[in-house]
Amino acid sequence: MFVSITRLRIRSIRFMPGFAFHAIRSQRQVSRAPGFLAGALLPDQNWTFWTMTGWDSIESMRAYMMAGAHRAAMPKLADWCDEASVVHWEQTSDELPSWTEADERMRKDGRPSKIRHPGPQHQGLDFPPPRMMAGASIKPAR
Repeated sequence: MFVSITRLRIRSIRFMPGFAFHAIRSQRQVSRAPGFLAGALLPDQNWTFWTMTGWDSIESMRAYMMAGAHRAAMPKLADWCDEASVVHWEQTSDELPSWTEADERMRKDGRPSKIRHPGPQHQGLDFPPPRMMAGASIKPAR
């Protein structure tokens, strides 16, 4: 399984309506995307959001990322976020990792995304650990 983790922190509440709109559309798109196996969302504190998706290949993930609702949202995130990061890896298990492992991998192997208004914790991925509150799973639409 190819695993993709993203962490986004929205820099102002004024961007939340637009973010929510694009997040819902992207979630619908991913559930129908070829090669999508499973996913999860974790809303964190201070307008921070984690996503975790599992894919049959990196090519499937990239095809999703560069199409439709997700592609339309990506340029907006560069203005809306003051922290954004991503990490990917391949694993033999077909089960999604825990959020604890996602956090550890983000800090160890992740990279900051390009954004226009980076906060002080952005470049060094020096953010607080995620609160392990109730997240939501994303299932394939099949």
